[in-house]
Amino acid sequence: MAASRFHLLLVLSLTLSLCLFPDTTWAQLRQNYYASSCPRVESIVRGVVQNKIKQTFVTIPATLRLFFHDCFVQGCDASVIVASTATNKAEKDHSDNLSLAGDGFDTVIKAKAAVDATPGCKNKVSCADILAIATRDVIALSGGPSYPVELGRLDGLSSTAASVNRKLPQPTFSLNQLTAMFAANGLSQTDMIALSGMTIIIVIVLNSRAPITDILSRSKPTVTKWATDSQAFQQAFITAMTKLGRVGVKSGRNGNIRQDCAVLA
Repeated sequence: MAASRFHLLLVLSLTLSLCLFPDTTWAQLRQNYYASSCPRVESIVRGVVQNKIKQTFVTIPATLRLFFHDCFVQGCDASVIVASTATNKAEKDHSDNLSLAGDGFDTVIKAKAAVDATPGCKNKVSCADILAIATRDVIALSGGPSYPVELGRLDGLSSTAASVNRKLPQPTFSLNQLTAMFAANGLSQTDMIALSGMTIIIVIVLNSRAPITDILSRSKPTVTKWATDSQAFQQAFITAMTKLGRVGVKSGRNGNIRQDCAVLA
């Protein structure tokens, strides 16, 4: 039941195709990054996520999609959470992001507030890391695999609607185009299938001009294997999520830790 529910959540949440860009700064990431500065950060975030899910089931797909849309544009730097101002139209207000549900944003905002309210943790944990942790938690709490999250991301210093242009594939993209986008960023076709699920690839194709037989024939061996070996699927998914979380990581002068996730410092 849990596995079936997890697969359904992928269908609901990953209704998008993927475009990533090269990254060479993820080496700074490590598990237990906040062991000294804020050792309870993961349990704090998990508590907030649990409460949000109790309030609305939408929290699960909303948080997943928020993480993916964030990483695809400028890297995993929480730039998608930044609000527009009178002088700047932010990523979240680009037409490709208007479908992102507010519950995903609310989850991160509330988790950030809870972390900062914990003695010794104020302004120690980035919004980008909180989003990464929350994404893992919605997956695990919905019956999917739990996995250790690499931490140490800084928040991005900019967020513009213009930066979203051509970063999210259109429905007309073929499997070759999607695969090429992944390959350019160190992600294989197997990673793509694991992240999206075969059903999502079919949905993309049914709304495009790409031949469905091409997708089915080239993806069938992987999908068939996972259909009979859920452990293999979960491991592939964990690997793909870990690699996705390394995209566009900000470090040094290229990032900071925002006091307010919706406001650029």
